[in-house]
Amino acid sequence: MLLNELLSEIKIYKKEGNLSNVPITSIEMDSRQVSKGSLFVCIKGATVDGHDFAKEAEKNGAACIVAESKVHTSIPVIYVPNTVKALAALADYFYGRASHQMNVIGITGTNGKTTLTYLLDEIFSLYGHKTAIVGTIDMKIGDQHYPIKNTTPDILFLQKHFKKMTEEKVDTVLMEVSSHALHMGRVYGVDFNTAVFTNLSQDHLDYHLNMNDYAYAKSLLFSQLGNNYNEEKFAVINADDRYKDVIENATSRAVIRYGFSEDAYIRATNLKLEATSSIFDVETPEENFTIHSNMTGKFNVYNMLAAISVAYSYKIPMNIVKQALETIEGVPGRFEAVHAGQSFSVIVDYAHTPDSLENVLQSINDIKKGKVLTVVGCGGDRDRSKRPKMADVSIKYSDVSIFTSDNPRTEDPNRILKDMTGHLSGHDFQVITDRKEAIKEAIHSAAKDDIVLIAGKGHETYQEINGERHHFDDREVARQIITELLKEKF
Repeated sequence: MLLNELLSEIKIYKKEGNLSNVPITSIEMDSRQVSKGSLFVCIKGATVDGHDFAKEAEKNGAACIVAESKVHTSIPVIYVPNTVKALAALADYFYGRASHQMNVIGITGTNGKTTLTYLLDEIFSLYGHKTAIVGTIDMKIGDQHYPIKNTTPDILFLQKHFKKMTEEKVDTVLMEVSSHALHMGRVYGVDFNTAVFTNLSQDHLDYHLNMNDYAYAKSLLFSQLGNNYNEEKFAVINADDRYKDVIENATSRAVIRYGFSEDAYIRATNLKLEATSSIFDVETPEENFTIHSNMTGKFNVYNMLAAISVAYSYKIPMNIVKQALETIEGVPGRFEAVHAGQSFSVIVDYAHTPDSLENVLQSINDIKKGKVLTVVGCGGDRDRSKRPKMADVSIKYSDVSIFTSDNPRTEDPNRILKDMTGHLSGHDFQVITDRKEAIKEAIHSAAKDDIVLIAGKGHETYQEINGERHHFDDREVARQIITELLKEKF
């Protein structure tokens, strides 16, 4: 592709050097990935500024540089007001406007994003669509799985893989969209057909100034639906969340509200929660029906209501939706049971915010017959203000609380634990820094009909310590400990 053709996508720029008949073979934002004919776009990151690597990009064969501040090279340079927005426009065009050729459903919120992508994948697949998922666990295109670093990858990764999705005949993309990604412009240029808001509770306040700033970042997804009424687009919003109006005010599109409240367009009533299932009635404008789900917890009912609302907007028959929701067993690391022959329950869940931990523990208390034993920690290099709140939730809803390490990253895990427990005088709890030993203590302390919750990591298969990731899977560790315990008894 010729550079002049690409530049038609950038409306405001200044040029330096001869741009005529310059062939572009790739677009890169990492100078190490540059090869002959690449267009290198300088992006200012949190720790690294791409402008500092313009010379390296030239050395590696770049044909042109896109920058927003002065760089010194002997190859052509395009100066733009904002390289992130320029990159979005360039990548969208270079990869054939791939997101415009599919239904892209963006899901944002503190909790429930991953579960909702799996529920929608089940529904759309059952209805004959070929789907892709971009999210926390991995990226899935059809039946193939690919690892990704961030919940929402960067612009180039997205556009490159959107192109791959169209080549694989994918028609529906289910995509988690984080507040970081929205604030950093990682989804500029993505043509979303539907935006979903699950909920908002405290998280990422190490990045966002406060909860209002966090809510504003989430609302950007809904403003990105645009104003072209020739395109049928929808905003799906949790009617019971306190920030619903902030989100709704950000979009001009038709809104479908879901929840338990009377002003919900898609509403749940008569909820009955069991230990491993839930039953509830669903009211829609056209018909009512009952869901018998293999997933439990009120938070999962909210996820199912969101999935029903999205399906409703796409006119998927409700009998298909009901079948899909009653078939799916669950999502990896989300209220996932570990069975190894024990007489008590062990549940692994990704809950890593005060609100998500409270949701899970409330659901466990609704179904418990014995004691509740909770193993939980907090990640390092993240919002410190939520640490005591996580401990408070565990103390409130658990009979036994064991606080431990959870991805300390570059922090001292003992300092993190002190942040969690320093205010807990007068309460009974244990602090066991070694996560495996903490899980072992909980399992060895459990009796018949007790429930052990191992919270915080869910599907993750690593512990991040001092910048290195060491293999650690809560599910594997729990199963191994249970197996060894049963061998000792028999």
